[in-house]
Amino acid sequence: MALSYDDIAGRSTPRLANLSDSIFGVAMTLLVLEVRLPVDHISTERELWDALITLGPRFLVYFMSFVTLGIFWNAQQAQLSRFARGDRHLTWIHIAFLATVAVTPFSTALEENFTHLRVALLLFWVNLVLLGMTLYASWRYASAHGLLRADVRKEEVYAIEHRLLLGQALYGAGFALCVFNTLWSITAIVMVQLFFAVSPSYRWIKPKDLRGGDADRDRSGAA
Repeated sequence: MALSYDDIAGRSTPRLANLSDSIFGVAMTLLVLEVRLPVDHISTERELWDALITLGPRFLVYFMSFVTLGIFWNAQQAQLSRFARGDRHLTWIHIAFLATVAVTPFSTALEENFTHLRVALLLFWVNLVLLGMTLYASWRYASAHGLLRADVRKEEVYAIEHRLLLGQALYGAGFALCVFNTLWSITAIVMVQLFFAVSPSYRWIKPKDLRGGDADRDRSGAA
């Protein structure tokens, strides 16, 4: 039986994971470059302290973005570890996801420099939406086209889908606060990030639903 290029392209999920790790590493490093002091205007201890205090909003945005990428890296790994194989279309969905990861330092720099402006926050939120929706598209595509491992249960499929959708809903609610104050909105998004990042006991799948070796796969990542 003759094979087309589409039948053999993009099957290696380990290569995709390696590419992902590289892009995430670079993007997470670039985030800090916009957090800098105006050294030409500092000559005393008091001026240095004042300058550090004024960096507070920038550090908050940096922290928000760094945790964002950490959460989405974890969410992608939760998917990749459950793929039996890839295909050309799934690979391109993940390349689109990584393109959105790569643009995160830009949206972060924009927000750090214009913390008080809603347009900057809007672009950052759009970045979050694209990150979540590309991962959601990946999971739905893999589920519908038989690319998941045979031992992946329907509870896990449900858990990952709903975690991604919950994340997008909470990010949207946080962004909506910019109607009142952009700093409130940023703080709310940070709280959402912390909810996903530091709540290890939070599960969509109950422990009693897990069996044996599945215990290390009960976390579905985050959005």
